[in-house]
Amino acid sequence: MTQSVAIVTGAAGDIGRAIARRLGEDHDVVLLADIDGGAAEKAAKDLGDGERFVPIACDVTDAVSVGKLAATAGAQGTVRTLVNNAGAARAVSLHDTTPDIWRMDNALNLEAAFLCFRAVEDMLKESRGSVINIASVNGMNVFGHPAYSVAKAGLLHLTRLIAVEYGKFGIRSNAVAPGTVRTQAWEARAAANPQVFEEARRWYPLQRIVNPEDVANAVHFLAGPLAAAISGVCLPVDCGLTAGQAELARTFSQSSHY
Repeated sequence: MTQSVAIVTGAAGDIGRAIARRLGEDHDVVLLADIDGGAAEKAAKDLGDGERFVPIACDVTDAVSVGKLAATAGAQGTVRTLVNNAGAARAVSLHDTTPDIWRMDNALNLEAAFLCFRAVEDMLKESRGSVINIASVNGMNVFGHPAYSVAKAGLLHLTRLIAVEYGKFGIRSNAVAPGTVRTQAWEARAAANPQVFEEARRWYPLQRIVNPEDVANAVHFLAGPLAAAISGVCLPVDCGLTAGQAELARTFSQSSHY
């Protein structure tokens, strides 16, 4: 019997590692792809079983590197789940966004998901598998980081495009849109400003920010059989942030300056 394979890009980070751990519960092999091969190896080692959690260095903005990722996945089994998690944000304001930043943010946060999907689409057809794109509340509303946000908005549309065009092959395509996630980067901010989480949580109706495990749980649900009839949707995992989006967007626009 062919092994089921999940691919998680950006897997060395807190969110990627949490997603890989969760998908490891019902996939035979999880490929942890990251541009930092050493970090991917450490993440795989931390997760345990070396035969099930397989690290691979991959630049998801490079078609050749993505092709090698797809070949590695094919050698392990058949891809059942693709999670496009790799992403990063650079300039906070449009005023500070250079053409290079615009191109880099779009390449990593949007084009990479297209490259990864096209590289494994035949295997996803075979498995009638699932694509989960990790978007952001920034792709739904105006919260700063414009190049990143525009790319994530495009990622949401790509999610729907895949759902509509490839649904006839049994492929489901969905997105998860996290709000602020309590990663190591935020812990570093908290070390410099112990009030940072207290300041952030006032925007969130649940009075907390998201944990990596919250995102992983949503991905696991969308990838699994309980979501068999769900395709083309964006699931916010944001502790209620976007429910109050109008007030927050108004506050942001009033406080923004160069």
